[in-house]
Amino acid sequence: MKHTHHFSRHRVAVAIAAAMLPSVLMAQTSEPLRMPAMEVIGSDEESILRQTGAFVIVDREQIERIQPTSTEDVLRRIPGVHTKTEEESAIVSNFGIRGLSASESKSLVLEDGVPVAPGLFIGNDRYYNPRIQRVDRIEVLKGSSSLRYGPSTIGGVVNYITKTPDDGVAVSGRVGSFNTREATVEAGGRTASGEAFGGLVATHARSDGFMDKGYEMTDLMFKAGVALNDNQSLGFKFSWYDNEANISYRGLFLEDYRRGKTYNPAPDDYYLTDRKAFDVNHEWHLNDRATLRTLAYWSEVTRDYWRYNVDNTASNAAGRWIYTDALTGNNRTFERFGVETRLSLDHDLFGLINQAEFGLRFMQEESDDKRIRATRAQDRTGVNDRHIKDQADSIAAYVHNRFVLSNRLSVTPGLRVESYEQKRTVLTQNNDSATTRNTEFLPGVGATYQLTPDAQLFGGVYRAFSPASNGVALDGLTDQKLDGERSDNYEFGIRGQQGTVQYEVAAFYMDFRNQVVTGNSDPNLSQSNAGKTRHYGLEAALGVALGGGFSLDTNLTWVPESEFRSGDFKGNRLPYAPKYMANAALNYEQGPWAGALSAHYRGSQFGDPANTRDIPSGAAGGIWGGEMRSYTVYDLTAKYRVSEQLSLQGAIKNLTDKRYITGLRQGIYVGPERSAEVGFNYRF
Repeated sequence: MKHTHHFSRHRVAVAIAAAMLPSVLMAQTSEPLRMPAMEVIGSDEESILRQTGAFVIVDREQIERIQPTSTEDVLRRIPGVHTKTEEESAIVSNFGIRGLSASESKSLVLEDGVPVAPGLFIGNDRYYNPRIQRVDRIEVLKGSSSLRYGPSTIGGVVNYITKTPDDGVAVSGRVGSFNTREATVEAGGRTASGEAFGGLVATHARSDGFMDKGYEMTDLMFKAGVALNDNQSLGFKFSWYDNEANISYRGLFLEDYRRGKTYNPAPDDYYLTDRKAFDVNHEWHLNDRATLRTLAYWSEVTRDYWRYNVDNTASNAAGRWIYTDALTGNNRTFERFGVETRLSLDHDLFGLINQAEFGLRFMQEESDDKRIRATRAQDRTGVNDRHIKDQADSIAAYVHNRFVLSNRLSVTPGLRVESYEQKRTVLTQNNDSATTRNTEFLPGVGATYQLTPDAQLFGGVYRAFSPASNGVALDGLTDQKLDGERSDNYEFGIRGQQGTVQYEVAAFYMDFRNQVVTGNSDPNLSQSNAGKTRHYGLEAALGVALGGGFSLDTNLTWVPESEFRSGDFKGNRLPYAPKYMANAALNYEQGPWAGALSAHYRGSQFGDPANTRDIPSGAAGGIWGGEMRSYTVYDLTAKYRVSEQLSLQGAIKNLTDKRYITGLRQGIYVGPERSAEVGFNYRF
């Protein structure tokens, strides 16, 4: 577009905080037809320069260089993001952004622009996590730009963009420690005109797992697209996922952790997940100044969690968990349907260059929650003694307008409105029900300033919110009269390049004023909006091309304050919110060889809001507290391109075999020990 020529002439480098040189994100591939998809950042230079908040794009080449086992392998390398790994394949999602607790993420997770958390308004946002094998690119957006999405964008937005298979067939596989075996097939084809395509990505993986937390996973995704005419295109995606994992809430006792034990503390507990999803994308270029994008989506997630009860007295005597025959199945099914449309419009209001976006979303969510009381002999059958149905209907509207005030300065004000109704019905309580409604108005403004041709200032302020779940908002089948949890967020930063150096630095401040707390002066209510937390800090990323095929990438996150400002824990630090995190990677790419030696540092953190120092030595109910010490983990990866069709790869993860604690729940969660893997990629 003519009015963006100034920005196109002067590329501002984006500082990337993954484990490799960030400049590769600018690479583009041309296709006769691009799969229509909702992106939160975009890959073209113009979209990048519009962002008023810090962001990271990790492309497919970077992901493959990391050789990740899970999405969290990638996320933990990004500044501001803290992961709380419960097992190496990250079956459930545990991460926090900018000092928000990694055990209660207030960040929105999308796949191709579609919410993937089983319930945004009805709760339970951790029970499904996309598989890294289907991911082509990851967008992480923070700051005022994330206002366009919601809810739960207090920390920001993570969008996993999936692969679009092209002509031909590609197979890949890897084997490794813990008897891990994985195979992936990508197959696709296009018409001779290039105006239609179809393809699939299929993965099957199984592993005995570190600490014998085994799993068997199948993930299938089919995509198709067609150009309806010169101005319209239509895309379809169907996905199916199934995973049977031998994991639980139970961790090791303290003495067994100290002795270096690696047994599964809950050998008979299972987490069974099944997900089906269907998305339809339509893109319509109305004219050279207007584009309408519409997305419709449906998903169903089934999560059956079978756990045996424990005998605490016997467990303390034995120094490990001792289980009874009482088996409980916490079995839930989530269904979601949504339609979202966005109109992008360039116009000349007030004689200025303007870029506006108008958005509208309608979404319905429903969950069916059953608690099955069984015994070992009954083989996962028994009495349903708690049956709850949760529902939520929501409507969201959004508008923003980017005013280009000069060839250096642009300002983008915006407003998002989220209105939702929640309902809970207890079928095992005579179908008694309760309903609550709420509307949130979320304003924001961001700006960018072209300081030099190669440096850009950015910043903004916006309000974000996260809704209280049905179980909290309607606790005891009583409307708790809760507003959404709100946070006023501020950010200021600079990004750019100087010769072979690329950088981004961002300061942030988050005033979280409306968190839900238990206890209420009203005897009819049990919850209240009284919690306050404050988070502020700094993120910095630096990439340097050293020459001779070598490059260095580093990033640092410093969150000096992430603390409770009210209530019983006033002055304490939030759990799972370390003060320091850092990443560094020395990369090499020359001829057929590529590799990286990377280091990840996580500072000490607490496991509970009371900031308990000592980890319990025996069985304890509820949340386990304790201070988890800092650690550094090193990974070594290498790849060799044998030919245009074949490449070989290998990795050693946790190179020094560091033993460390990743989390506390009912026991200690241990980080994976040193492991090795080898693999191949072949394209026919």
